[in-house]
Amino acid sequence: MNQTINFLITCLSIGVFLLPAYIANLSGLAFGGETPLDLGKNFIDGRRILGNGVTWKGLIFGTIAGTIAGTIIGVLEGSVLYGFIVGLLLSFGSLTGDAVGSFIKRRLKIDQGRPAPIMDQLDFFVGALILVSLVVNIDGTTIIVGAIITLILHLSSNSVAYLLKIKDVWY
Repeated sequence: MNQTINFLITCLSIGVFLLPAYIANLSGLAFGGETPLDLGKNFIDGRRILGNGVTWKGLIFGTIAGTIAGTIIGVLEGSVLYGFIVGLLLSFGSLTGDAVGSFIKRRLKIDQGRPAPIMDQLDFFVGALILVSLVVNIDGTTIIVGAIITLILHLSSNSVAYLLKIKDVWY
């Protein structure tokens, strides 16, 4: 019983730690649009660098929203500066990871909106962890449990967004 409770507490704390990345990723979708980050330019292979789904507005608003979430967590945990820095790195890292995923998909000739299983769900998570690892020691438990939580939350939230007609695909 104690092991189960400890595991659930670990999962919850990892989820709270990653919350700024999740909020940034969702906010980038919800408040994105308009000017694409790649400004509509093509790469040397003739395909778009990123595509229309990765926008300046999404990057800015997603980073702000995630940083605010991180700061609030920092206030609740007693360290505003730590919360701000971790929130900023997780947020910007998640959106950068999503952009890198988009770049890779274009190079693999996967059109925008077409699935790239696992990469579509974890690119932002990997980007967030890489950037936040500059100031936080990321252990194996955080990586494994975080990846599982991320897969579940990402597919669930995308399915809801699809049902609400915010997204064109459920994944």
